[in-house]
Formats: sequence, structure tokens, C-alpha cells
Amino acid sequence: MTTASIIDGKAFAETLRARVADAAASFAQQAGRNAGLAVVLVGEDPASQVYVRNKGRQTLACGMESFEHKLPADAPEADLLALVEQLNGDPAVDGILVQLPLPRHMDEAKVIAALNPDKDVDGFHVVNVGRLATGAPGFVPCTPLGCVMLLKDQLGSLSGLDAVVIGRSNIVGKPMAQLLLAESCTVTVAHSRTRDLADVVRRADIVVAAVGRPEMVRGDWLKPGATVIDVGINRVPAAEDGKSRLVGDVDFASASAVAGAITPVPGGVGPMTIAVLLRNTIVAAHRNMGLALDETLL
Repeated sequence: MTTASIIDGKAFAETLRARVADAAASFAQQAGRNAGLAVVLVGEDPASQVYVRNKGRQTLACGMESFEHKLPADAPEADLLALVEQLNGDPAVDGILVQLPLPRHMDEAKVIAALNPDKDVDGFHVVNVGRLATGAPGFVPCTPLGCVMLLKDQLGSLSGLDAVVIGRSNIVGKPMAQLLLAESCTVTVAHSRTRDLADVVRRADIVVAAVGRPEMVRGDWLKPGATVIDVGINRVPAAEDGKSRLVGDVDFASASAVAGAITPVPGGVGPMTIAVLLRNTIVAAHRNMGLALDETLL
């Protein structure tokens, strides 16, 4: 039986996109041009193609320019690096996103390092990683920033709360921990080598699950009333033959009977990622043009 409040990421993302659209209109008035996001796709990966299409559509809907660049899967790494350099120098481009994963013959770290950190709206460049760690203004990966927005919307101040982040990836786990530290949480980063993981999780007021293991976190792992953010998106077989369904890293049925609030999968964290990307792009546009923006509104 579900007793937890359901955290509606889809509804929050909609309101965030509306705020971004207002900021984009204001920017266009002051700058005399629309803010611009360039997305680079290498190869024909179907999931990446869908994601890039969604990004382009939502960018335009917010009143910003969308520049899509596609390279064949066998393009030399030098071609991608040359394109990144061109976009770094293009004044119409405020944010650059290179869709990952890249083909195996390309060095992702090298490509990300080639980005201008002030246009790195994905927040993966080592300069932005360092800025996050030290509290300097920079860009934060979209998914963890979206998670913090949902947490603050649900709980208000996070100061003093115990948080456990399960997962230590550069894309979610590590930046999530840094963001929670910045909100004055007491943060534990747990992972596959953590001993007595259930006991560690049971101490937490906030649980962020980002490990990529279907329904791993169960209700009896949780402190009653904890807030659970499920970042996982896993496709598993459904009861019907040949069908599949999406589940998170948290067993929703058992967890929602114990938690105080929980994000569903789908409809929780997922919709926030592109909305935060758009937020980062309009912030980049204002910073790159030296225009004032109250970033707390975004």
C-alpha cells in the first residue's frame, strides 16, 4: 500500500521550463538574439536520436535556438574535436552538449576537455567539476541538479539532514554528493563495495539511488518517512510475453509503504534532465553576455 507522497517530476519540469522561457524572452530582448544550444550527435544510436530530438523540440519551445550537428559513426575523432572548437568560438552558441556515449574510437574525456567550460551545459568538464567542489559558479550535471530541485521543493531546507547517495559515477553520484554537501547535509556515498548497505541506507533522511540495478533498494532498507529519489531507469521483462517495463533502482511497491515521499519511474527524475539542461543554457547565455539573471528563480 502506498503511503508516501509521490514527487511529480513531470509537473515540476513543466514549471521550470516555463521559467526558462520567461528568462529566454528577457535575454532575447536584451541581447538582440535568442540564446542558442548546440547538440552534437555522433552515429545512429536510436536512444540518443530520440533524446536529441526531444532536446531540440524543447529548446525551440522555450524560445531558444537549437543547432543540431550530426557526424557519422565512423567519423575521425579529429572531425569531432574540430566541430567542438568551431562551436566554442561561435557567438550564437551559448551551450554545447556532446551526446554520450561516443563510438569506441573516440576518447570521451578528450572531447569533453575540448569544450569551453563556460559553454559546457552538461557540467562534465573538469573545470566545472572543480567549481562544484569548491563552490565557485559553474555548471552542474543536469540529473543531480534536478534531483536537488525536487528535494528542496518537497522538503524546503535540507540543512542538517542525513543523506545517502548510492552510486559514485561522475555523472550522478559524485556531483549529487557535492550538491547535498553544499545544502549542508551530512552525506554518505555508498556503492558496490559498501558493507551492510541496508544499514547505511536505513540511517538516511534522504536516499538517492543511482546504481543501475533494478529495484535493488527495498522498503525495509528505509527509515520511516525518508525521502527517496530514484535516478535509475531499467528496462525489465513484464509479465506479458515479449513486453518490457521501466523500473527504477528502488522497489517502488515496498519503498512507497515506508517512505515519506518518493519519485516514481517513469515520471520522476527523468523529465527533469532536459528541463535542467535548458535552465543551464539560459544561465550560460546570460553569463556569456555579461547580463544579470536572478539564478535563484531557476
